[in-house]
Amino acid sequence: MDNDIRLQDSETKGRYLYEADGAPPAELVFSRAGPTRIIIEHTGVPDAYRGKGVGAALVARAVADARAAGRRILPLCPFAAAQFRRHPEWADVLDRATQPKGAQG
Repeated sequence: MDNDIRLQDSETKGRYLYEADGAPPAELVFSRAGPTRIIIEHTGVPDAYRGKGVGAALVARAVADARAAGRRILPLCPFAAAQFRRHPEWADVLDRATQPKGAQG
């Protein structure tokens, strides 16, 4: 599924998109907070993809890209924060200094 996720990126914002079978896209929306941090603001998954791991795959792709670029992630989106709690192996990219309450594992 990761190969089907594409990134739309600009200097200040971006989003990861997944589309299949003519359904509306699932997306993870983020903003940049300086050169080394992104803030995950929203993850939206249409009903057509529910229960298929699409939301988790979007967050995992953001984590992989952040790790490769040396960035940290602040997960303000409740779904993304929950994924960070489920994946302690992502702690290296979690922005612990400013994370929302309950985002720590």
